[in-house]
Amino acid sequence: MFEKVLVANRGEIALRIFRTLRELGLGSVAVYSEADRAAPHVAYADEAYALGGLTAADSYLVIPKLLAAADRSGAEAVHPGYGFLAENAAFARGVEDVGLAWIGPPASAIELMGSKTHARQAMRDAGVPIIPGTTDPVASAGEVAALGEELGYPLLIKAAAGGGGKGMKVVGNAAEVAQAFESAQREGRSYFADASVYVERYLEDPRHVEVQVLADAHGNVIHLGERDCTIQRRHQKLIEETPSPAVTPELRDRIGGIAVDAARAAGYRSAGTIEGLLTPEGDYFFMEMNTRIQVEHTVTELVTGLDLVREQVLIAAGEPLSLRQEDVVLRGHAIECRINAEDPSKGFLPSPGRITSYREPAGPGVRVDSGVHSGSEISGLYDPMIAKLIVHDTTRETARRRMLRALAEFEIGGVTTLLGFHQALLRDPCFVEGGTCHGLVESEQLAERAEQFSHRATTVAAASDGALSKRATTAEIDGRLVSVQVLVPEPPYRELARRRRERTAAGAGGAGSGVVVSPMQGTVLDVKIAEGDEVAIGQVLCIVEAMKMENEVTAHAAGVIAELSVEPLQPVAIGQAICTIAPVPAPAAAP
Repeated sequence: MFEKVLVANRGEIALRIFRTLRELGLGSVAVYSEADRAAPHVAYADEAYALGGLTAADSYLVIPKLLAAADRSGAEAVHPGYGFLAENAAFARGVEDVGLAWIGPPASAIELMGSKTHARQAMRDAGVPIIPGTTDPVASAGEVAALGEELGYPLLIKAAAGGGGKGMKVVGNAAEVAQAFESAQREGRSYFADASVYVERYLEDPRHVEVQVLADAHGNVIHLGERDCTIQRRHQKLIEETPSPAVTPELRDRIGGIAVDAARAAGYRSAGTIEGLLTPEGDYFFMEMNTRIQVEHTVTELVTGLDLVREQVLIAAGEPLSLRQEDVVLRGHAIECRINAEDPSKGFLPSPGRITSYREPAGPGVRVDSGVHSGSEISGLYDPMIAKLIVHDTTRETARRRMLRALAEFEIGGVTTLLGFHQALLRDPCFVEGGTCHGLVESEQLAERAEQFSHRATTVAAASDGALSKRATTAEIDGRLVSVQVLVPEPPYRELARRRRERTAAGAGGAGSGVVVSPMQGTVLDVKIAEGDEVAIGQVLCIVEAMKMENEVTAHAAGVIAELSVEPLQPVAIGQAICTIAPVPAPAAAP
């Protein structure tokens, strides 16, 4: 067994790994960018080493810097966490080439599963059911259109090296092919340095059901049941639970067997996840394999009683699995809500900023994995996740009620979060009944209910924060103690400034002046117009990436682009001018 481990990551997952290392009696080494110098994961580790740079591209994604930090610290092993370089075969090989242990799967398995087309080929050859579509990359939008004629629409264009919902575009008809193909290629190139894409048949309203597997170096492979991750937005998971409300014990055995077969076919070792789609008819298709610990590993830990990070460490140290398939018992039900810094009322726009107050819920069956505290900065440079709230109870319904209680107690001031959204969603009849909730996440109805819960949470946070607008106190009336909130009106100039900021951030940005502004801080990925172009209301002008999400900036009025102020790969701030739209010149009068 090694004695010191470097965690090549940040935030909540780094802290979560450090806690297991401490329980195992192993030393922990953190790394950090300039933006994370004061982050909690840095303070918690036994040692910490600067990587330099602000962005991930200048710090957490630079393999030589990470290997140099491991060398300086004397670490004997590296755990990559998730995201960043966790599924990078070159990093895994680099770690092992300098004599360190890699706490993860073999580089060959990462490489195989990192290429979605190669993975589909390997799974097909191993008898694992795959979604109908191509097993080779498609070279042009014309090929996609031809597949549409053959397989029927809708289709799903996917980046061959993709993951986490990046590089995935649904195509409903032939007219949408060209733009979707270009967008999927661009995201693949941007996120994975690989523009190749492939095509699958788009399955209507399936459940996203994944299976956790563990495999050691001695040929033992087991599964730990399934997780239901159906509720997503833009292919990004929002809520995960186990067991799935749609999976029977018989179906669990079947899809668990498929997952074990897939892991064996990949020559897998460590913890991994087979992601699949479950149709209403009960058909289960392999979609991809995540060759790392998952964000949602927490719910599996709560129902199995296992520490999956500990299992990873022991497997990497050469030990056999500590249990057999028949030893795996699922107890109760667990639900995880991802608490992101996003604004559901504005299309889930990222909401970076400083956390002014922070208080986590507690009580039986409540777990919070976070990497922040009061005063932490949620940077637009990284993923918008603030924390993961996880609950466990005997049944799905009691777990749902426990989650609602915990969400109501969770206090995060200073940034807009998904706390209100989750409260509204978990109260919806669709979720209560265990449905797929298709279309609900993006609905105006849910957004309105989420806004109500968000307003309550903001009121509580502001009151406990001692803010310029609300004060909290208690009073005794007829022998009964009651809470009282005193509302103090804001000065008029602050209300005007707030409204001006909201109008600016809404995206239309000064319709009277004709100026279109960026509704977020981010990077311009693509510009769709040029000066002199005539545009219609709602036409896409440019695409801005913020916190790992693509966002379309559209025209608020028809007219002519009189002035273009941005170009691809240029950083932009909230409210920064994108372009100016001038009225279409009136036709010249006849002589």
